[in-house]
Amino acid sequence: MEKKGLVLVHTGDGKGKTTAALGLAMRAWGDGLKVIILQFIKGGWKYGELKTIEELGRLSDGRIRVEQCGLGFTNTGKASMEEHRAAAQEALGKARKALQEHECDLLILDEMNYAVKYELVTESEMLELLDMRPADMHLVMTGRDACQALIERADLVTEMKLIKHPYDQGVQAQMGIEY
Repeated sequence: MEKKGLVLVHTGDGKGKTTAALGLAMRAWGDGLKVIILQFIKGGWKYGELKTIEELGRLSDGRIRVEQCGLGFTNTGKASMEEHRAAAQEALGKARKALQEHECDLLILDEMNYAVKYELVTESEMLELLDMRPADMHLVMTGRDACQALIERADLVTEMKLIKHPYDQGVQAQMGIEY
């Protein structure tokens, strides 16, 4: 069977975009694929999934890895927009390298859509990644508000829709479920 790389997009206002991408990473790793996950916004927190991926990477001589490239949420005031932009541009460089050097079978660009929305990465820079992608490499982009050009070029687009969230009832984020 010929391997065809796919472009997948997880978008929408509902919870589960990153979780779906990480589930796909686990499946790919389990089937012997090499996986790289670059997180464009997240940084600084030690999420449960990071611990899992680090352990899987150790078990498989680095066949799966995740890098938190961001400085955290852009609205916290802990870093300037220029610092966020520099971090996103560095992550973009890592994505380009992974594509150019065919470093993996599955490349996940977590929160790329946010990076574009907040103008940390331009839409044209993001679309350039699609042009660089080797034909047999899978590429996943997550985050709310995927741009129309990405939606049109993707092979699969899934929209997570918020129906109800415990935060709306005053329940704080729960460890092991939301982080």
